[in-house]
Amino acid sequence: IWYTTSTMQLATRTQNVQAFRQGLRASPLRVMAVARPQAKSVQATSSTLSSTLLGAAGLATPLLVNVGAALAKDGELGILEGRSAALLHPAMEFFLLGSSLYAAYLGFQWRRTRELGEEIRTLKASIPAGIDGAATPNPAIEQKEQERKAMVQAGYKDKHAMWGSLILASGVGIAIEGCANTFIRTGKLFPGPHLYAGALMVAVWALAAALVPAMQKGNEAARVGHIGLNVINILLFLSQVPTGLEIVAKVFQFTSWP
Repeated sequence: IWYTTSTMQLATRTQNVQAFRQGLRASPLRVMAVARPQAKSVQATSSTLSSTLLGAAGLATPLLVNVGAALAKDGELGILEGRSAALLHPAMEFFLLGSSLYAAYLGFQWRRTRELGEEIRTLKASIPAGIDGAATPNPAIEQKEQERKAMVQAGYKDKHAMWGSLILASGVGIAIEGCANTFIRTGKLFPGPHLYAGALMVAVWALAAALVPAMQKGNEAARVGHIGLNVINILLFLSQVPTGLEIVAKVFQFTSWP
C-alpha cells in the first residue's frame, strides 16, 4: 500500500510539472514568479523604470529596424536633397565672410577708442597745472576727447560683441549643416582642403571666444591673441572661396531645383 501511494504521488507531481512546462511553452510572455514582498517605494521605482525602458525601446525600434532609410540619398527627404538646401551653406559662408571683415573693423575701432582714452590720460599727466591749479587748455587733448566721444557714441564695443556672437553661432551651425547636407545628398563626406579648413575655422572661433573673459579684465595678451586668431580665421575663410566655388559647380551639376 505504501509503495502504491508513493508511486501515485510521484506520478501526480510529474504530471503537474509537465503541465507547468506546457503552460510556459504556450504563453512565453506570461511568466509568473513568486518573490518576497517588497516595500511600496521599491515597487513603484521598479515599475517606473520598467515603463521608461519599455518606452525607450519602443522609440528606438523604428530607428534600429529601418537603419537603411536614415541614409536617404535617393530622394526620400525631398527638398533637403535638392539644390536649394545645398546652396544654403555657400550663401551663408559668403555672408559670414563679409560679417567677419565688418566685425574686424568694429573691433579695431573699439581698440582705437580705448587707446584714445589712454593717450588723453597720458597727455593730461604730462601737462603742468596752471597757477590756480586748473589744467592748462591743450588743443591736442581737446581734439582727442572729441574724437573719442564720437567713437563711444558710435557704439563700436556693443556692435563688435553682437556681430562676434552672431558669427560664432551662425558659423558653427552652418559648418555642421554643410556636413549634414553633403551626407544627406551623397551618403558620405569628402575629406579634403575645404572640409579640413572648415573644421579648423570652427576650432579657431572657439579659441577666440574663450579669450573674451580675460580681455574684459584688461589682459593685453588675450586681446592680441584674440586679434591674431581672428586674422587667421579670415585668411582661412578666403582660402575656402576657390574650393567652395568648385563644390558649388558640382552642386549645379548633380542636383536639381528645388
